[in-house]
Amino acid sequence: MSDGDLVRDQDLVRDQDLVADRDARFVVIIPTYNEADNLARLVPRVLEQDPRIDILVVDDDSPDGTGDIADGLSRESDRVHVLHRSGKQGLGKAYIAAFRWGLERDYALFFEMDADFSHRPSALPLFIEKAREFDIVLGSRYVDGRVTVINWPMSRLLISYFGSWYARFVTRLPVRDATGGFNCWRREVLESLDFDRIQSNGYTFQIELKLRAWRKGFTFTEIPIVFEERESGESKMSKKIVREAIWKVWKLRFLDLIGRL
Repeated sequence: MSDGDLVRDQDLVRDQDLVADRDARFVVIIPTYNEADNLARLVPRVLEQDPRIDILVVDDDSPDGTGDIADGLSRESDRVHVLHRSGKQGLGKAYIAAFRWGLERDYALFFEMDADFSHRPSALPLFIEKAREFDIVLGSRYVDGRVTVINWPMSRLLISYFGSWYARFVTRLPVRDATGGFNCWRREVLESLDFDRIQSNGYTFQIELKLRAWRKGFTFTEIPIVFEERESGESKMSKKIVREAIWKVWKLRFLDLIGRL
């Protein structure tokens, strides 16, 4: 075993202990755009899962007042924080801004989570448990030979399922749900990534983030989640996002092949 391997093993033990530490802090990042109908109901559901969890709402100047609702929730609880951004800038940029915000603080785990109840807050304790063993925990809709999606039209399900298969085929990323957005990242994973090099902002952002972490040798596990169609509001998915993803995964593959990812 090399000195480098020994250091990494020692760091892993420390990080596992930190995740188990009752004083450790975790942050659930919730990007929002026009989620006024959902946010006030979602936040308490998330906070009740573990006393170590904080929430960071990243709002892109929602015209429906979501940002004001987030501010009100923040005033009610010191575990709720809000990051306001000017205009609709995209999911990838929202997460990068949130990761940078969280890395300036002492959070041990970072969660990505949708604001529309498609991701069940009750799954968070299992993510935390698995993060003691793995660097990255992915919530998967397509694991163990099952498809756990509720109330999606068949066309949307097929786009998602074959989109993940397509991403795996092109990039060789060894995960079943490459496009999934309910994920948990240990701090050291995000610290290792150069956010300025991340090029994706829409549908492919989740693929690129996982691909870059995988290429750095971090460990993954996928846990089954139930994904439900949003309870209210409108989906942010569009044909433009899908078209962008079709060619952008090939760009990621090319950059990977030439060692410039």
